[in-house]
Amino acid sequence: MSHRSWQIALTGTIVVSGILLGKINWAIAQSKPIADDTLGNERSTVVPLSGGTSGDRIEGGARRGDNLFHNFQEFGVDAGRGVYFSDPGVNNIITRVTGGNQSQIDGTLGVLGKANLFLIDPSGIIFGANARLDIGGSFTATTASAIAFNSQGDFSAYAIACGY
Repeated sequence: MSHRSWQIALTGTIVVSGILLGKINWAIAQSKPIADDTLGNERSTVVPLSGGTSGDRIEGGARRGDNLFHNFQEFGVDAGRGVYFSDPGVNNIITRVTGGNQSQIDGTLGVLGKANLFLIDPSGIIFGANARLDIGGSFTATTASAIAFNSQGDFSAYAIACGY
């Protein structure tokens, strides 16, 4: 094989590999909320948004006083999509991610109402260039493993310690 043929073959291999890896990374990078079962009958549900809007609405969860708790195995919002939490008249929506992967937010994260939104993912939270908030209250994102509620216990991303 001549020197020039070798360069052409190597360049072609690199280009094809880049195309294939780009497609593989694109498929892996797609993310959306996936609820887990740790809240039992009070499980969070993911409902596709209607009316031609691209995204999901989060419903259900465990209500305790003015707090609404949600659990997800995976959590993410792709660019061009939205994820909105329903607000059934609570002050705080507290969301934990238990699956061990980073949450990737590159679309719109919102609340349908005025509740504050807390996102807990000890594996990390990545906000992309297209990330946007649509929240009437405050927003807190943390990589802490739990939030303590005084004598009521913890809302932990690793285990349920207080029945939430």
